[in-house]
Amino acid sequence: VQLQASGGGLVQAGGSLRLSCTASGSTFSITSDGWYRQAPGKQRELVAVISGGGSTNYADSVKGRFTISRDNAKNTVYLQMNSLKPEDTAVYYCNADDSFRPYWGEGTQVTVSS
Repeated sequence: VQLQASGGGLVQAGGSLRLSCTASGSTFSITSDGWYRQAPGKQRELVAVISGGGSTNYADSVKGRFTISRDNAKNTVYLQMNSLKPEDTAVYYCNADDSFRPYWGEGTQVTVSS
């Protein structure tokens, strides 16, 4: 499985961005997809995850502001980020899991200016 993320950028506080992550390869084996982020000097943390059945889970810090979704026909997972805050600044990584291992895409930088 290969993952290609896009959609990062620079935005002012209160603005919105949408990240996309397109999977290729053995996508039939994927059981869940997620987005993680890593800010400078901090550990990578879970932002949002969506299961194969469509169930979602979010970090408390993004609940009500971020939405994860999937378009199965396009093998693409999205992260809609609204009401962005400076503390959302990080490198965002998309993730996919099958029954054996996680897969990671290259990170995409999100910078929120105050």
